[in-house]
Amino acid sequence: MGDLANIVRGASPRPIQDPKWFDKESNIGWLRISDVTEQNGRIYHLDQHISKLGQEKTRVLTEPHLLLSIAATVGKPLVNYIKTGVHDGFLIFLDPLFEREFMFQWLEMFRPQWKKYGQPGSQVNLNSELIRNQDILIPGNTEQQKIGSFFKQLDNLITQNERKIDLLKQLKQAYLQKIFSQELRFAGFSDAWKECELGEVFDTVTDYVANGSFESLRNNVKSYTTENYAYMIRLQDASNDWKGPWLYTDQAGYLFLSKSKLYSNDIIMSNVGSVGKFFLVPDLDKPMTLAPNAVLIKSSTSNNLFLYQMMIGETMQSKINKKATPGVQSKINKTDFKKITTKIPQKKEQQKIGTLFKQLDNLIALHQQKLNLLKKQKQAFLQKMFI
Repeated sequence: MGDLANIVRGASPRPIQDPKWFDKESNIGWLRISDVTEQNGRIYHLDQHISKLGQEKTRVLTEPHLLLSIAATVGKPLVNYIKTGVHDGFLIFLDPLFEREFMFQWLEMFRPQWKKYGQPGSQVNLNSELIRNQDILIPGNTEQQKIGSFFKQLDNLITQNERKIDLLKQLKQAYLQKIFSQELRFAGFSDAWKECELGEVFDTVTDYVANGSFESLRNNVKSYTTENYAYMIRLQDASNDWKGPWLYTDQAGYLFLSKSKLYSNDIIMSNVGSVGKFFLVPDLDKPMTLAPNAVLIKSSTSNNLFLYQMMIGETMQSKINKKATPGVQSKINKTDFKKITTKIPQKKEQQKIGTLFKQLDNLIALHQQKLNLLKKQKQAFLQKMFI
């Protein structure tokens, strides 16, 4: 790579905390390691700006250049699209003999390989000599331009979908705040929301109240994992976006755990560790029952889609945190949970609210799936084109 550019290191004024190096009125930004991950390698804005005095102690770039992070977020390539001073945690590719976008994508593909320069248990240490000595196969400029343009278009698609997801999440949060504060109501509903305790809302709060303990299942159903008849749902399954790996039980075990059967749109929660984390059970391809480390909360009088959104809202989360008992693993007991107060509307309004948020969640999930697919496609193309 040293044949293709003059690779130099950035520079930082010292001590870096001294305010004299910075000036918010300056038109020269100050590029830090944290900016790289926040903007995914394409730097269009910077919060900090370096003073004239600070500019004398660093390397100032007034045009776009390819850079490489060599500290913290190691091996991450980036391009500055604004004027910036460059921290000494970066290498700069000056006077390049390559197409910048092509090399940006090549470095992105090669990033995992830099780990070979680190010792076990230590941080990877990249310096300019390691980069200069790295071998690379590179095509002619015309092919570089084609490859770079192709991946730039993919990156733009990825960025657009990320922005859509962010906007949808912001929209959902705005609706949550306005609807649960009753600032925004559906047409035809004007009755005041009823104040009550969670014990009045949830008539079943259970943590594995089957016909005995998990050990009883082992003792009474000898082949409880030999037939993958039903999923035994754990909190880790919910946290892993319901993708497995799964714990199963056979039909006899499922019947033995009849009191802990789960259905689509049931609500499960964590009462130990990540207290107040709630999950809405999806419609899976097998019957479901509850494993020992999750809590099932049920209501026969209210709409579960509404209740789920209520439980993950800021107001309810704050109340749950106040009731949690601190320790190595914080926890909340059933009695304290049931005494938490809330306000709920009549069931028809609950259904309207629950359906609205379910549709928003489905839309967010759809865009997330599209984004994940685009990222996988990009990685596959990187592998096929560069290796």
